Amino acid sequence: MPRLLIVDDSDFERGFIARLLAGFEGLTVEFASSGAEALEVVQADAPDLILTDLVMPGVDGLELVRRIRGPHPGLPIILMTAFGGEDEAVAALRAGAADYLTKSRLEKDLVPTLRRALDAFRVDRRRQGLNRRLRSRTSEYELGCEPDLVWTLGHVLVEEVAALGLLEHPERIRLHVALQEALANALYHGNLELDSELRQEDETVFYLLGETRRVQEPYRSRRLRVKAALDHHSAVFVIADDGPGFDHGRLTRPVADEDLARIGGRGLLLMRTFMDEVKYNARGNVVTLVKRLGPRPAHDEASRTGGS
Repeated sequence: MPRLLIVDDSDFERGFIARLLAGFEGLTVEFASSGAEALEVVQADAPDLILTDLVMPGVDGLELVRRIRGPHPGLPIILMTAFGGEDEAVAALRAGAADYLTKSRLEKDLVPTLRRALDAFRVDRRRQGLNRRLRSRTSEYELGCEPDLVWTLGHVLVEEVAALGLLEHPERIRLHVALQEALANALYHGNLELDSELRQEDETVFYLLGETRRVQEPYRSRRLRVKAALDHHSAVFVIADDGPGFDHGRLTRPVADEDLARIGGRGLLLMRTFMDEVKYNARGNVVTLVKRLGPRPAHDEASRTGGS
């Protein structure tokens, strides 16, 4: 049964909310009398939903939202505000709150709002159950010279892997970094043929030239093709561009200190460190990145491949 934590420093308000929820079935209701107490509850055993007052001494509702969003990004938080607190409520929504209620309308709006949140909670739980039963997934994308979509694709690919339930949050971040580096290379250095030397003095020149080439031939007609094949053993990403390719012989040598000091020089290191395999085709316009999933044997780290 989902757990709702109600956070309010007023005994009267907590009692009033308890009476409003007296006939609400399918929900376990708990209370905290301060933001600090709520943080302790979340740290010990996070609830499934939080309803919190905005104005409280010490840790107020806005600070509570900010502190919870990092370690618990999927925990829905509904904010209660007195009349006149809309600016703060908007700030809390921007910080990650799922919804907000005015206290003057609690009697009318509280139950429907909680029902909506619980419906979403149940759907999410069912989705998690389905994800645990997902055995494999294959997807293909084709993009033009569209930096925003390329950036978004990196997030989508990580979400597809995360759906398998085999990557902890830190590993998702590392996977995202490696994919973004590979996608950016394919777009800027591959299809748009931008030299990384342009970034050393002023990165603005690099990106301005990219914007210019996006609408010019032959660059505008080039495509970025991405394939992702995922199962419970590995995630394989193949990223292909229509550019002329590059000499990828440097993949076989260690990353030098001077490479790390250069803008963009860390990209290769990050890809090789965060992925288990990084391989280019002979031309250098197709890169395959492999991330092994599930339990990793103790000897596996020593055999990690940097590229070929």
